[in-house]
Amino acid sequence: MSIVTIERKVLEKNDELALQNREVFQRHGLFVVNIVSSPGSGKTSILEQTLEHLKNKLHIAVIEGDVQTDFDAQRVAKFNVPVVQIVTNGGCHLDAKLVQDALASINLDGIKLLIIENVGNLVCPANYDLGENVKVVVASTTEGDDKPLKYPTMFRNASALLINKIDLLPYINCNLTELKTNALKINPKLKVFETSCTTKQGIAEWCTWLEKQV
Repeated sequence: MSIVTIERKVLEKNDELALQNREVFQRHGLFVVNIVSSPGSGKTSILEQTLEHLKNKLHIAVIEGDVQTDFDAQRVAKFNVPVVQIVTNGGCHLDAKLVQDALASINLDGIKLLIIENVGNLVCPANYDLGENVKVVVASTTEGDDKPLKYPTMFRNASALLINKIDLLPYINCNLTELKTNALKINPKLKVFETSCTTKQGIAEWCTWLEKQV
């Protein structure tokens, strides 16, 4: 019982800070995307493709979350966008306070889209509101087609799903139709995109949708 009480208090405090973040975002006219996935799904590559596609259309800033290293932030910085790295030192997710602290290092004036790349994890980030407008899940074909069934909360809380690495389908055991069916069974409102960062398939469609949300 004490564990449940502690967890509830932690989440309540996080929700208070997320509300503060949301007020800051609204005041600056920001649309905020929280990208989540398992490790190795290709979400940083998706982010790179997104920045390449939208860099001349929208002013974008990025917050990078990782357990260790700033490798992903270095990759993002090549696109000449404001980027802040959060290193959690073992923490399995970003929370609203970490995002709030990171915002202090970003000049939000003129920014229209803020992309938060969360830590590679489909469990903890599902319960933590960061103040974002939407959560976007990246699930790669290499992870199999039962991912939504194993992590239903994340898929239920997401607005869009990017099924990445579809160029590998001929070489792996993944049923694309089954994967989409499982995801939509959890969340019928999910907007689904089939993407490949190698062939660029689906990237334009994803970016067009994102631009319309902004």
